[in-house]
Amino acid sequence: MDVTRLDALVDGELEVARGASSGRHATTLMGDRDSDLRQTVIALAQGHRLGDHESPGEATLLVLRGAVRVVALDRAVDLDQGDYLRIPRERHSLEALSDCAVLLTVATRGERVP
Repeated sequence: MDVTRLDALVDGELEVARGASSGRHATTLMGDRDSDLRQTVIALAQGHRLGDHESPGEATLLVLRGAVRVVALDRAVDLDQGDYLRIPRERHSLEALSDCAVLLTVATRGERVP
């Protein structure tokens, strides 16, 4: 069995994100675009964001470190480390309120992201 040490992974992802012009970096832990289940750790440096994008299917977000804001339509929610959110199935964005890392889990059930 392969064990992933999330604290160490988050440390590394944040280091890369801080040095990237986009202010972000991601590593897929499980699955790929052809899988029904995918888990990805996304690190964002403070002030950076993932702009508006479509929902990838059924998805959840777990804040591993820091704080984020999720905006969907005219609603916004701020999340802190340990918070868990079912991502709305509409266009949304993610903003780093501090250096942060999240675990995105997507279950497509046969729906494929183009």
